[in-house]
Amino acid sequence: MTYRKWLSELGLFYSAAVWGSTFFVVKDTLENINPIILVGYRFILAAILLAGFCLITKKPLFKNVKHGFLLGFFLWLLYISQTVGLGITTASNSGFITGLFVVFVPVFSLTVFKRMPSITEFIATVISLSGLWVLTGGLRDINTGDLLTLIAAMTYAIHILFADKYIKDGDDACMLSFLQFTFVGAASLITGAIFDLPFSVFETNTIWVILFLALIPTLSAFVIQVVAQKFIEPLRVSLILAFEPVFAALFAWTLGSEQFIFHRAIGGFFIFLGMIISGIPTARTRERMPCRCEDLVEDYGEALKKSLIEVRAGQRV
Repeated sequence: MTYRKWLSELGLFYSAAVWGSTFFVVKDTLENINPIILVGYRFILAAILLAGFCLITKKPLFKNVKHGFLLGFFLWLLYISQTVGLGITTASNSGFITGLFVVFVPVFSLTVFKRMPSITEFIATVISLSGLWVLTGGLRDINTGDLLTLIAAMTYAIHILFADKYIKDGDDACMLSFLQFTFVGAASLITGAIFDLPFSVFETNTIWVILFLALIPTLSAFVIQVVAQKFIEPLRVSLILAFEPVFAALFAWTLGSEQFIFHRAIGGFFIFLGMIISGIPTARTRERMPCRCEDLVEDYGEALKKSLIEVRAGQRV
């Protein structure tokens, strides 16, 4: 595994851990602010902060607007359907159904992007799905909220695949993130205005929570995800991000003082096992490896040859 790939996977684990931790932060906050308005505030603030960074580093903000807004649309649909669905269904159903994005990634990868998953990837997906079932308790009493949450899982998978396509086609991660943040924030606030939702924040502590959500789970975690996808295959991205409910359970047991439940730990182990299996090299992944030994030797030889030529020409001291 290359250094960049290893660092990218570490970044994805960071994103999953951060998103898993936000259940504690958001839980009490929703009593003081409407959830859709909360989404709007956090994403607009994240977009403003990221715009400042992009301008300082002279990165383009409005290049390939279509790509960024399309990612933003799927991300907005994910947040809205999951938030509304959670108000109707149970937390366990929501957790499991949202986790189904690990199944939809290979499905949409095949149907939309015409990429057939390998046997190893298929086995890893099944094992990870089994872990999600054990961790969350599976489905109970399916209702309208579950169908809305299923939409969230599907859009999550589509978001991962399109982000993979755009970033590997050369789009700038900062630009894509700014555009999708802007779309999610604006669309959420417009939705709030249309349905006459309350925009007020009832406690000062909620303002600090919004700032935290904008900086850490939104700005840092999403930007890291987009950057990491340049080096990681989309199915493996989905299997790493499936650790979000695992981290949520860990934070619940440690910081939240919730009771340790053994079968949830077993579920987390299966998700971990699926991620490990997905990293086993296959014939196809070996063909994609960019850092083979012979390539490094060849590159080094070319660089050495160029240096000798420059020295002879008097271009170096």
